[in-house]
Amino acid sequence: MDLSMLNPEQRKAAETLDGPVLILAGAGSGKTRTLTYRVANLIDHGVKPWHILARTFTNKAANEMKKRILELVGEDAQDAWISTFHSSCARILRRDIEKIGYERSFAIFDDDDQNSLFKELYKRENIDEKYLPVKEVKAKISDAKDKLWKPDDWFAHSDKSYRDQKIHDLYVAYEDRKQQLNALDFDDLLVKTLELLADHPPVLQAYQERFQYILVDEYQDTNRAQYELIRLLTVNHHNLCVVGDDDQSIYSWRGADIRNILNFEKDFPETVVIRLEQNYRSTQNILDAANQVIAHNAQRKDKKLWTESEAGEKIQLFCAEDDRGEAAWVTNRIRDLVRQGQDYGEIAVLYRTNNQSRVLEELLTNSSIPYSVFGGMKFYDRKEVRDLIAYMRILVNPSDDLSLKRIINVPRRSIGDSTVQVLEDHAHAEGMPLYSAIMAPPESLASRPRKCVNEFAELLNQLHICKETMKLSEFVVQLVELTGLRKQYEGQDNEDAKSRVDNIDEIINAVAAFEKSNPEGKLEDYLESVALVSDLDKADTFTGRVTLMTIHSAKGLEFNNVFIVGLEENLFPFHRNADTEEKVEEERRLFYVALTRARQRLFLSRSSTRMIYTQQTRNEPSRFLSEIPARLLADDLANKRARAFGSDPAPVRQSGVRQPRPMKSPSDPLGLGSLNIPGVRKGFVGSAARGLEPKNAEHFEVGDRVMHKKFGEGIVEEMIGSGADARIRIEFSAFGVKEFNLAIVPLIKLED
Repeated sequence: MDLSMLNPEQRKAAETLDGPVLILAGAGSGKTRTLTYRVANLIDHGVKPWHILARTFTNKAANEMKKRILELVGEDAQDAWISTFHSSCARILRRDIEKIGYERSFAIFDDDDQNSLFKELYKRENIDEKYLPVKEVKAKISDAKDKLWKPDDWFAHSDKSYRDQKIHDLYVAYEDRKQQLNALDFDDLLVKTLELLADHPPVLQAYQERFQYILVDEYQDTNRAQYELIRLLTVNHHNLCVVGDDDQSIYSWRGADIRNILNFEKDFPETVVIRLEQNYRSTQNILDAANQVIAHNAQRKDKKLWTESEAGEKIQLFCAEDDRGEAAWVTNRIRDLVRQGQDYGEIAVLYRTNNQSRVLEELLTNSSIPYSVFGGMKFYDRKEVRDLIAYMRILVNPSDDLSLKRIINVPRRSIGDSTVQVLEDHAHAEGMPLYSAIMAPPESLASRPRKCVNEFAELLNQLHICKETMKLSEFVVQLVELTGLRKQYEGQDNEDAKSRVDNIDEIINAVAAFEKSNPEGKLEDYLESVALVSDLDKADTFTGRVTLMTIHSAKGLEFNNVFIVGLEENLFPFHRNADTEEKVEEERRLFYVALTRARQRLFLSRSSTRMIYTQQTRNEPSRFLSEIPARLLADDLANKRARAFGSDPAPVRQSGVRQPRPMKSPSDPLGLGSLNIPGVRKGFVGSAARGLEPKNAEHFEVGDRVMHKKFGEGIVEEMIGSGADARIRIEFSAFGVKEFNLAIVPLIKLED
């Protein structure tokens, strides 16, 4: 195996094959390449591929690793298990889940399925969602499963209030109903696999003997259930290699436990620790900023990113008057980048919370800048797609009442709610699934609805025959045709209907592609691949558009140009996470992740005031800004405006301690002395500094970029008149077109 492509530390990681290995892989340090060569080297050293289990956190990462390994060692690598935790657990359960009371055809419920199920349970238990929101109950149940707590365990750790008793009862009912429906949720894939392995030693022994070498990517994101699964499988041989970066542990809110990576050497005292610190993504200035910020965390493994690349451009920092001005600055900088030859698809705007995208979207739209909001409606969440998938699911798992109720009248076939209720009552009374009630409706059903139900039953029977006799891709085409799912939209002459038809056709294409790469794959296999798809698996679909996304969603991605907006106290760090040092450290790790998404250019911004929950608030700068050395910051438009107009940005918080507003003086008119921002000229008060004096008429031309004291940046649209009556029309990104008298307007010209 030729390992010359690897740097010394990567090579050491690829060559240290036996025993526990902890690879601390900093952002952009080539961990995927390292893992790939490690697996290939194991095979090259005689390890049979079927003895290797590699677990990733996204299908995209798993597929990329498979592809690279196949290129290195050939088709033999096909037998290695390289997949996400959830995919590998689903694979284990498909083989043996009947041992714990389920059928192998189990469905995997997503968030929408869970909501439908809880709606059913709330109705049965007469619970008002305003009193007990479904979102809260789902979160508590998911958290309980992360901790491997059953309902009684969860209640024992609760306050044991009446509300907690209701949550406990819903937890019990939820688990019982899922088993009746032969369905699992995402958390169950891990929990039920643990249950299977713990309760059935022969099954555990078989997998312990099979997987002699185990690799785990993104180990800092593992939860208790994942930790226990790994521990069970490696208890005999300790050939465990984990790769991760404690500085990028940002998912505690969904169960990730940073202690898993911090305590790895305690769990395995013979561990070999390898640090990947050479970065292949970012410039040194960006890395220096990231290193300086994360060094303020106490709970971390020591590491420092470096690169052989050049220092690169300095980081631009901007303070706007309000969030609209901040969005205008971002919009104008994007325009500048595109003028310089950057593609929209290489620009990302990152924010702490989803609601920050609204003003950004408005101004990008006004400026005709194409963008996509990452984390918006997913393809598989669209109605027409869910309808088609529901038909597939009911043909695989007849116990899936939720899917059946979704499509029993889609397209419309005159089966109303009252008919469905009669069928449900009959099914409940007879202790059978709704599917059986449809195949043999009760005598109490009136003749007309009975006729409609019988026709639907005949359709399902026909589809079952097609499913068993046709190739998968041919069957799905026939499914669409027989059900009329596409036909119901084809007669509508509007863009929404056309889009729905396109999405149905896209599912047909997706099934064909699945069949091509999985010749032996069945319908249930395709449905499983759909159920386990994640946002990041579709992350490359935004080419040609600016990407707007939360920082949590950005992990694992990279862009040439990155904007991080809203860098203010109470927003970042988020106000609910600023009360303990442990939470602040996770917020700082989140900022570190944001910084290290950038390859070439990094833009940081905040606003003095911001509209939050319908109220205008004034926030101090994020404490994280003061942790970036001033030498890394560029002289930006905020400073130019300050020198020209004497604006008064809010003070910076230092090291998490609120500082009094600095006193302004002739030598420090902005109160920025502690920041020592390069380019701020001492001793300036008023409107003239470094050649930024207000211009008169002959200095302006149509198309010039200018800055106004109040309205920020704009483009000169028209010059009107001359002399004392001369006027100027300017289009401002944040405020639209304004007209001024040139003699008195506070305006400066900006250089391109």
